[in-house]
Amino acid sequence: MPGRKTYPPTWAGRLQRLLRNRLTDRADVRRVLPPDALARLGERVAASERRHTGQIRICIEAGLPWSYIRRDAPARQRAVTQFGKLRVWDTEHNNGVLIYLLLAEHAIEIVADRGIDVHADPQQWREMARRMGRAFGEHRFEDGLTLALEEVSALLVEHFPAREDAPPRGNELPDSPIVI
Repeated sequence: MPGRKTYPPTWAGRLQRLLRNRLTDRADVRRVLPPDALARLGERVAASERRHTGQIRICIEAGLPWSYIRRDAPARQRAVTQFGKLRVWDTEHNNGVLIYLLLAEHAIEIVADRGIDVHADPQQWREMARRMGRAFGEHRFEDGLTLALEEVSALLVEHFPAREDAPPRGNELPDSPIVI
C-alpha cells in the first residue's frame, strides 16, 4: 500500500513497530470508521451478496498482537489467520473474500478463497489494495473499503453471479465488518 509504514530489521525498527501496534487501539478505529460508517459498509456487503453467490468479510484490526510483532510477522500472515478464524474459507463455493485493514501499519490485505482466486491474478489483487490505499492516504477509510468492496463484488458477479432460477440461499457469513 502506498504510504505503508515499513520498519527496518533493527532493534529500533522493531521497537517502533511494537509501539505503533500497541498504541493503536479500537478508539482509533472508531475515529476513522465510526459506527455509522461500519453499518453502511455492512449494508453494502449485504447488497453486494444479493448479486453473486460469494461471501465477503471486512476485518479491521487496530494493531497486531504481541506474538506477531515478536516474530516479525507481516500483516499478510495475520490476514490469512483471520481468513481462517472468521471461516471465510468455509463457503459452499469456495468463493469467500476477506478485506483486511491493519490500521497501525496502514496495511491492506485481500485474501481470496481458491474458487475466486483462480479468476484473478495476483497483480489484480495488488492493484485493488493499491487503489484502496490511495483513499486511506487521504483519510477516506470508508471510501477505500467501499472501493475494494465494489471491485471484489464485480469479480464475484462476473464469475459467480446470483441466478434468479436458483432457490434463495442463506447468508453464510455475517455482513457487518468485524473490528478486532
